[in-house]
Amino acid sequence: MGEILIVDDDRNLLQVIRMRLEAEGFKVTAAASAAEARAQVKTGIFELALIDLKLKDGSGIALMQELQQAAPELPVIILTAFGTIDSAVEAIQKGARSYVTKPFDYRDLLLKIRNCLETSKLNLEVKRLRSLVGKRYGFDGIIGNSQKMKEVLEQVGHAAATDSNVYIEGKSGTGKELVAKALHVASARSKGPFVAINCAAIPETLMESELFGHEKGAFTGASRTKKGLFTEAEGGTFFLDEIAEMPLAMQVKLLRVLEEREFYPVGGNRPVKVDVRIIAAANRNLAAEVEKGNFREDLFYRIHVIPIKLPPLTDRKEDIPLLARHFLSGFAQKMGKTIQGFTPEAMQKLLAYGWPGNIRELENTIECAVAMGSGEMITPEMLLQTRDAQNPGLAPLKEAKDSFEKDYLIQLIEITRGNISQAAKLAGKYRADFYALLKKHQLDPTNFRSD
Repeated sequence: MGEILIVDDDRNLLQVIRMRLEAEGFKVTAAASAAEARAQVKTGIFELALIDLKLKDGSGIALMQELQQAAPELPVIILTAFGTIDSAVEAIQKGARSYVTKPFDYRDLLLKIRNCLETSKLNLEVKRLRSLVGKRYGFDGIIGNSQKMKEVLEQVGHAAATDSNVYIEGKSGTGKELVAKALHVASARSKGPFVAINCAAIPETLMESELFGHEKGAFTGASRTKKGLFTEAEGGTFFLDEIAEMPLAMQVKLLRVLEEREFYPVGGNRPVKVDVRIIAAANRNLAAEVEKGNFREDLFYRIHVIPIKLPPLTDRKEDIPLLARHFLSGFAQKMGKTIQGFTPEAMQKLLAYGWPGNIRELENTIECAVAMGSGEMITPEMLLQTRDAQNPGLAPLKEAKDSFEKDYLIQLIEITRGNISQAAKLAGKYRADFYALLKKHQLDPTNFRSD
């Protein structure tokens, strides 16, 4: 476990907290003043800090901000006496991860400490994966700060540390190949090749030759020996996209490769050994295809070792503004346009649309708007011009209210660039109530702030 810094001028309380945390296995450094805390930070590296809101030699919030300038990723929990909740909320607005009121329940304190450490670990892993993918493929990585995408990237991080087969399920346009590339780049096989194939795009008569290669004269037109994609992927990762479209006859042969780690080229009589990691993907429920008899159950279990499910864009709406700005910046630079952003009405239109084509459809929509637009802003009229208005029917009242509420909150924090004071004022809400709404919908305002 990492080391925790505790700052409180009540030495008795400081000692009690220290003993409790050490009993749970944490390494603890205690400081009875802001000055002492500054000295400790100069010589130590901490994974979390507990800071009293009111210190005799300064403000806990000021100390927190000072420490976070030196260590921006340092999570802080504020310790505050009952009756100063408004100050605690202010501390969260200024960068604290959480707060605990005195006298506090130690079980609650331990839970918040563990949650903060886990969140920090996840955020660091997300950044690491984005950096790896960005360096290798020349883009910013997997775009998205929603809780659902953080969970996906956490799964990617765990899966990358193994050599087990991975199955990615997600609707068309959700970024399955991008996730597969991230897995490869973050794995021990990163120096090997990444080979991808779309099983739906290869005719059944050619698939065996494409996968396993063929010998010269194996069939009409085979004028030379050709290596297959499995051979090209040797030592690396082989990504089989849309594997649900693979014919049953080929499924049998793929299963043998996974079991025996060898195959025969078409027309060949000598087995070829192969060392590859398999990542498979499908845009529909593969287990249901097994039930229908369209996909072999034994092959399903061979590839379905680590499942990763990608959410559709409608389930991660808070990522739409981030994705839209990312695509706008790229296309505007590429096309030499001076378009700077989206009007609030245009962003509302993007949030309200159902995106059956997911991220790919959003990217195409922004490209069209930039290509056809002029001026400095994207307006509603420039978006989704050929799409029919979607009318999926009436949702249950609670679902409709929650959907509207979440879209409304996203628009507010998008417009205010994550400034909660302004967003709460526009909504006619107290800051604490506004934070409660953000927590309800798992929205993080820091994801909307300008760099």
